[in-house]
Amino acid sequence: MELIRPKRGRVIAGVCVAVANRFGWNPTVVRILTLLSLILPGPQVVLYVILWIVIPGEKRG
Repeated sequence: MELIRPKRGRVIAGVCVAVANRFGWNPTVVRILTLLSLILPGPQVVLYVILWIVIPGEKRG
């Protein structure tokens, strides 16, 4: 499966749903892990924004 931000199921930008779909994981688990990672120091927010820009959105159709 491709890494594409879907139109449905987005909360902010669809990055967590795209990652979950790509690896066959539950989107809620990916969202929780993303939120928990924000507790740790590091570039998580910057990485999220980069993925938001790099991962293509689902085409209209």
